[in-house]
Order: sequence, then structure tokens, then C-alpha cells
Amino acid sequence: MKNFYIALGVVAVVGSVVVAFALRGGTPVIAPIDLGEITDQELVDLAQGVVYGNEDAPITIMEFGDYQCPSCGYFALNVKPFLDTDYIETGQAKLVFHDFPLDQHPHAFLAARAARCAGDQERYFEYHDQVFRTQMEWSPTVDASGHFKDLARDLGLDSRAFGRCLDSDMHADVVTANRRLGERFGVGATPTVFVHDGETLHFVPGFEFAQVQQAMEAVGSGN
Repeated sequence: MKNFYIALGVVAVVGSVVVAFALRGGTPVIAPIDLGEITDQELVDLAQGVVYGNEDAPITIMEFGDYQCPSCGYFALNVKPFLDTDYIETGQAKLVFHDFPLDQHPHAFLAARAARCAGDQERYFEYHDQVFRTQMEWSPTVDASGHFKDLARDLGLDSRAFGRCLDSDMHADVVTANRRLGERFGVGATPTVFVHDGETLHFVPGFEFAQVQQAMEAVGSGN
């Protein structure tokens, strides 16, 4: 990962960064927040994606996604299972999901925070999949927070802990940093997928399985 960020011109020395935000119980944060003056080093450290698969896998499939984006739902439910079978379960690759909530999707930021709250209870990707499976239910609503809490309950999460997390600004800094990192990568639409091995970066010109497969083969061959 270090060489990957250096290759992109983003400082990759991962240091300690503390960005403190006061919790505001009962006031869920639903939009990016002001991170203030933040260096490239601090941004890389704060914008941690969520890893699916073996963290030591040699190849990374890096996705910038938006939970309210239909194409992201397609990728999560129709492409990711094939990536899982062919590459992730075999240990050849891992998937790293980075939040990139788009401004035109009013519930996307809250959905990203909700998934992070589920991740606090070690259930990130189970929750991630359920948010996408039920996208057509919550996307047109005025307030999606109740649906997100229902999903947590249905998955057997600690509902009180989840509710406290969602009804606050927990993870707002991380989700915001993820989006800013994506902007540094030139991400403007979702899903945007890259494949890299720490040295070679391949932009995937789409999000179909065959396109990701071609990028995997190119990285594996060193091209």
C-alpha cells in the first residue's frame, strides 16, 4: 500500500492522527463535515477503507462506492459474489470498500455511517449487503434512519449501541475523509474500481466482472 500511495503522489507514511469531534446524541450527521486543515499524511491515515478478505492478499480491488447508487448495488450484489469466489476466497485478492457518498443522494452519507456503526460490532459487510438489498425500500424515503436501525436489529446487532452511534457524528470524519481521498484519485462517479498490487495501479473502466477480471490479469502479469 505504501508504494501505491507514493505512486499516486499521496503521502503514504501512515502516522498518528487524532481528529476529535464531539458526539451529538440524537442528531445524526447526514452530510460531509469540515475536517479543517488536514495534511495528505493525515488524510491517508484517517480515510481507512473496510477490508473484505485476507488483509495480506497480494492484490487489492479498491472500490469507491455510494450506498444510494443503483450501480453500486448491482456491483455489490451481482459482481462481488463472483470476485469472492474467484479471487477473495482463494486468497489472491482482497476487496477494500471506500465510502464515496454523492451529493445528489441525500441518504448516502448516513448509510455509509450506518455501515460503519455495524462495523463497530464486526458486522460491516453483512450490513453492507443488506443496505444494498433493501436500497429500493429506503432510498425514496424522507428519513432513512429508522430503516437502518431496523436492519441492525434484524441482523441481531446491539440495537442500543447501534442507535447511539447512528444518532451522533460517529464515523462522520472517516466517511468524509474517504470521499476526499476518492476526489484525490479523480473519482467522480460510483462505483469506481481500481486494482493494484502495491506497485501497479489499474483503473477499471467499468464495474462488470469481466472488466475487473481483465484488470486482475493485467496486474498479475505485471503489465
